[in-house]
Amino acid sequence: MKAVLQRVVSASVTVDKQIISSIGQGVLVFAAVAPEDTRKEVESMAAKVLKLKMWPDEAGGTWKHSVQDINGEVLCVSQFTLLASTKKGSKPDFHGAAGGEQAKELYEYFFSKVRDLYEPERVKNGVFQAMMEVGLVNDGPVGVNYSSENGAVTLEIETNPAKLQKQSKKTEPKKADVDGELGLPGSLLE
Repeated sequence: MKAVLQRVVSASVTVDKQIISSIGQGVLVFAAVAPEDTRKEVESMAAKVLKLKMWPDEAGGTWKHSVQDINGEVLCVSQFTLLASTKKGSKPDFHGAAGGEQAKELYEYFFSKVRDLYEPERVKNGVFQAMMEVGLVNDGPVGVNYSSENGAVTLEIETNPAKLQKQSKKTEPKKADVDGELGLPGSLLE
């Protein structure tokens, strides 16, 4: 499973010119299911989405509060394209994403777990397999990529995507394995 979290001031999903869901301050979660994913990976991802410390504390200390700590909202959006491969040619290959029924079942399970672990009324959803317009006002910007591979969850934190885009032309972004309680690598806290 892969998820991209965006810390937002607000976000919304529109389908057929109708606003389906919207949130205020919180986290916009784009989530994709891979063929080998199980309920175990989904449960782990749901918990990490809610526990990730993305906000400063009142004293200005960085990375101190989670979406639950700030009583924020969560908007989940299914996005199989996160698992695209662009290794060959210029057309994305989506074989790394789970098929329709499996993806739908596990994505809906992910959404239900996020709701179960938090306050259901503070967790909103997009429309699975719909052509959605997703609007957001980024806060920071802060973006975090999660993926579950071989039972380990890897995260990447991007606090300045424009700067990282320039750097990625030189080197690959650094990844750090996270185990147990969610912790951040020391290099990100400097």
